[in-house]
Amino acid sequence: MPLLGAHMSIAGGYYKAVYEAARFGMDCVQIFTKNNNQWRAKPMTDEDGEKFRSAIEETGIRKPCAHSSYLINLASPKDDLWRRSVESFVEEILRADKLGLSGVVIHPGSYVESSPEEGLKKIVVGLKEVLQRTEASPVEIWLETTAGQGSNLGWQFEELQFLIEETATASERLGVCIDTCHIFAAGYAIVERKDYLATVRHLDRTVGLKRVRAFHLNDSLKVQGSRVDRHAHIGQGEMGLEPFRHVLNDKRFAKLPMYLETPKGFKGKKEWDAINLQALRKTIRTARNRKKT
Repeated sequence: MPLLGAHMSIAGGYYKAVYEAARFGMDCVQIFTKNNNQWRAKPMTDEDGEKFRSAIEETGIRKPCAHSSYLINLASPKDDLWRRSVESFVEEILRADKLGLSGVVIHPGSYVESSPEEGLKKIVVGLKEVLQRTEASPVEIWLETTAGQGSNLGWQFEELQFLIEETATASERLGVCIDTCHIFAAGYAIVERKDYLATVRHLDRTVGLKRVRAFHLNDSLKVQGSRVDRHAHIGQGEMGLEPFRHVLNDKRFAKLPMYLETPKGFKGKKEWDAINLQALRKTIRTARNRKKT
């Protein structure tokens, strides 16, 4: 069974995100380790780390991870922004280490006014430095697939393949997080089963399935190939339920953490996180049903 969870708020303390995840019956949780739209970060105390780790142990939540700041751009052609991005990402890895997180998800970067080729090379240099400066940490770096909006890199599997092959004098700490909304918006067909299987074969030939460490489970407000990143509730966007049925019943991904990043709030008196989790769980076939099919 895959591990299902969501991105949760750290308001009031990092540990509170864990207890909120447990309240929904989640298996895993994603957080920010700092304000995601600011460079500066409030220092993390030993007590912060201890409370978070204790909450993880108490609740049984597994594979906690973080999403990095949206300000970080390892592909930036501007040297000052690139340097600031590297320093900030190193700090985020160290903060994740203090909390005992499994990985930090990061958007590969945006080449802005340079070129995709130059942007990819800048990311490689940045990742190598970050991996070297945090080599004592077990925290992994999970490159997220993107929708390809604007000059964002990472929307083609081949781009992620390049980053992994050029960066990892094969550091096992470098992996990939597949966002279902993003790959759909990027143009990959995943609705029909035969198309989903073809897309996974493509992923295996390029990135390699062993590098897939996590999923973001989001439906898409925009059509396939739109290259627009807009998340929708599960089964209520352009994707429908079938792509989630394929992913959640794919034995190759059965032990991976899968985090919702769908909009928060309520539908009537029921919270959307509960509704989305229920929708996902209904797509999972039991062992008995698998034998019948």
